[in-house]
Amino acid sequence: MRPTSSQEPTGPRLRPALEGIPSYRPGRPAAPGSVAYKLSSNENPYPPLPGVMEAATAAAASFNRYPDMMCSALLTALSERFSVPVTHLATGTGSVGIAQSLVQSTAGPGDEVMYAWRSFEAYPIITRIAGATPVEVPLTPGEEHDLDAMAEAVTGRTRLIFVCTPNNPTGTAIARPALERFLDRVPSDVLVVLDEAYREFVRDERVPDGLEIYRDRPNVCVLRTFSKAYGLAGLRVGFAAAHEPVAAALRKTAVPFGVSQIAQDAAIASLRGEEALLERVAALVAERSRVRSELLEQGWTVPPTEANFVWLRLGEDTEEFAAACSAAGAVVRPFPGEGARVTIGEREANDLFLKAAAGFRKGR
Repeated sequence: MRPTSSQEPTGPRLRPALEGIPSYRPGRPAAPGSVAYKLSSNENPYPPLPGVMEAATAAAASFNRYPDMMCSALLTALSERFSVPVTHLATGTGSVGIAQSLVQSTAGPGDEVMYAWRSFEAYPIITRIAGATPVEVPLTPGEEHDLDAMAEAVTGRTRLIFVCTPNNPTGTAIARPALERFLDRVPSDVLVVLDEAYREFVRDERVPDGLEIYRDRPNVCVLRTFSKAYGLAGLRVGFAAAHEPVAAALRKTAVPFGVSQIAQDAAIASLRGEEALLERVAALVAERSRVRSELLEQGWTVPPTEANFVWLRLGEDTEEFAAACSAAGAVVRPFPGEGARVTIGEREANDLFLKAAAGFRKGR
């Protein structure tokens, strides 16, 4: 064994790129034993769709075996449901798992990955892990993507652009004309990822379905997830639609056997429960409209949202506001110094939040 001196390292050498990378912060759960609702993680408050629990339970009986690594049955079901060739599809551990594979497939040291800010907090993490340089373009005063500024920020080092629509955490979505103008300005060798984790909640007819956009644009990839509207957040399964070179790269960089058989079978069963899904999404959208309308009546500024949450820009009051909501029984997601994102939950949960918001505003 080689002796060590006091000047030599005393442990493994880790990549310098990891220094300063923030850890992902999940939404805080309710305190154990308390009567509170968790409105901090954009989860679906409803139980699994009809038939899903049965499919998951049946799959669990054989979890001593590896899952189908290629997710063959799920890819076939997705292909049929969304009219996308199987060769254009890839699966992963939620849309964020696929997003990480996209960065690994396109960017490394010296390359740039662009996204709006604030947007999904995983973007800077997965970018820095790959050793690439994040380029964060501020949102407009209306909490929307500044697509003109993003197009102007593209350089010869830009390899990937994330466009989160509806945007997490602000809820704003991008209309077709603006999105297509932006895509027309992006060089064809730069991959644009339309992150549509909340697509099912969109009601604004001006907002396009990304799957329609990608078909004629080889440099566009669409991300979807079963974690939100479908209510499979705990099973971690999502998918991407992209042209074959990108889809093939995603399959190469995916963690082998990452999507469990339970998740695969539950996702297939969820696709079959579309009628019940639409009913639940409609109920959440109605609650979303009610919550936003009441917040506006209370005097808050709340941007239009096409997701299953609302956003309040609170600045330095953010953490105090979150504490007040928690004390009232509604745990929200604070972004310190910026604002709070509040998931639309059960009506009782939403009422608790609205009461807390009203009390907080009266106290200012």
